[in-house]
Amino acid sequence: MSKKIELKSRMKGFLMFLPNMVRLCASLLRDSRVPTTDKALFAAAIVYAIVPLDFLPDVIPFIGQVDDIYLIALTLLRLVNRTDERVVREHWHGGGDIVSLAESIAGLAPMLLPKRINRVLTSRVEISPTIGDAIKAGKERKPLLMEVREEENEIPRIEDHRQKIKR
Repeated sequence: MSKKIELKSRMKGFLMFLPNMVRLCASLLRDSRVPTTDKALFAAAIVYAIVPLDFLPDVIPFIGQVDDIYLIALTLLRLVNRTDERVVREHWHGGGDIVSLAESIAGLAPMLLPKRINRVLTSRVEISPTIGDAIKAGKERKPLLMEVREEENEIPRIEDHRQKIKR
């Protein structure tokens, strides 16, 4: 069996968890221990997963769902990196360990997604320095968010959930 077929087979198994992961995000929205920023990201991830037209439309079999589950896995791992992973595990009603599942999905999905889509979903962004001028001018079309470019040789990486971010 070729490596690509094996990767697709593993991801098909992970896609069975997508409905439970969407429910998990909705449940985390109501938890007071979850920071407001993460709640906003969960709400956006839920909308992204439910709306059929996104970066890779859901009408495209398989790959249309891979970007959805990848984005949800990244938002869950972000919360795990910033809080106690027990918060996520308490709300999980699916099979297996949700943190391990999210890590596996986040590691596998980039190998199946087009590079450009992967870059969009994992890019760091910041507010454009010209946003104040754009708002004042009103008519000019200037970007609100700007991508923070990584070094050419640096591959975007997912932080290990065991390394808590120092506050």
